[in-house]
Amino acid sequence: MNHEAHPNEITRESLVSILEIMHRLAAPEAMPELLREIIEVGKVAIVAETGVLWLLDKNSQQLVKVVPASDKPERLEFTEGWVGKCATDLTISNIHECREDELFLAYPAHIAGGETRSLLNVPILGLDESLLGVMQWLGAKTGQFDEHDEWVGPALAAQAAVAIQHSYMTDELLASAVLSQEVAVAREIQMSTLPDSMPVVPGYDLHGYFQPTDHTGGDLYDLVMLDERLFMLLGDATGHGFGPALSATQMQAMLRVSFRLGADLDRAYMHVNNQLSEDLPDDRFITAFMGFLDPAIHVVNYHSGGQGPILHFRAADESCDWHKPTSFPVGIMDIDDGQQAANLSLEPGDILALISDGVYEYNNEEGEEFGEGRVAGIFKTHHRLPMAELTNRLITSVQQFGGAAPQQDDITLVLVRRQPNSS
Repeated sequence: MNHEAHPNEITRESLVSILEIMHRLAAPEAMPELLREIIEVGKVAIVAETGVLWLLDKNSQQLVKVVPASDKPERLEFTEGWVGKCATDLTISNIHECREDELFLAYPAHIAGGETRSLLNVPILGLDESLLGVMQWLGAKTGQFDEHDEWVGPALAAQAAVAIQHSYMTDELLASAVLSQEVAVAREIQMSTLPDSMPVVPGYDLHGYFQPTDHTGGDLYDLVMLDERLFMLLGDATGHGFGPALSATQMQAMLRVSFRLGADLDRAYMHVNNQLSEDLPDDRFITAFMGFLDPAIHVVNYHSGGQGPILHFRAADESCDWHKPTSFPVGIMDIDDGQQAANLSLEPGDILALISDGVYEYNNEEGEEFGEGRVAGIFKTHHRLPMAELTNRLITSVQQFGGAAPQQDDITLVLVRRQPNSS
């Protein structure tokens, strides 16, 4: 070939074509079309009969031929042909006589209607020098590609890299936008299962609180009056995110339906547990407190499947009783109908506190847990406050204790106090 320009100078015609491609890279055009145009420009700038472009499939770690396009693109491993060698070495290779090259003969590349005699391989690298693909130029003459072509090749590969990364970024942004929308919907659905306001229970003050670690959490609570009794639920599904959130809300919905169909607490607990044991994966379960407060006699009947400790603050002597779970977590294994609810009585000023382990196990920067002792201290000091304010004091104390350490688990609270002057 005879290039009139200096080996390290590009011709005016080629420069104009490349600049046009650079201008179009800023537009939101489909990547395949841009890559095809880059190859067409390259055929003029390098004076090649054909250009071939391969992209790295990050999932399979194979190189996929995208230009020329075909219904079933060819795929090569990193160990196969000059494409694989270029992808492995990340360097340009210029084969002057393909008929004498063993690697080319093992994995040939053909010019339509002719024979490939020269081959120029150029890696396509991202901004971080990571491999995006390989660009190949095929010539019909021996020694067709020279220093000028070896200089122009990387410039064209750089334009292809911009197109590829622009497309990847656009896809990621679109996927992120869709995910953000789905997260927002899931968050809205989960938050809609929480009480809009606290139910009115004569002689009682109550408050619920939920603070997830992620957009959705595995905790939930419920407070609702059913047949003149207060139903109380606090659940904590293993893990964080959509899956646990769905498990927790599934349990809540199943309990609501069971009570509407007339099941008592013991039978609802058994049936919901057994259904979740069948539905949940083997490594999933839910710790849950579920119970009814009868405000007429001030007695709480409850099951606590793995949820503990349950705090009963006694106002008379400002002491704390810590109740262990009554059974294993919900959904671990089937239970029979012999499970009997536990019960406790609330005296004037007493508080029943359902607190998820996101509070007890909140770590500070040194790895120390907040623990039961600090929770008890806050109740002893502030138990006369309204339950909403007591909740705020507890959450503030936990956050101050944690300092710069991030929240690692969902935080959920249900506080129910019998008013001191109630009869």
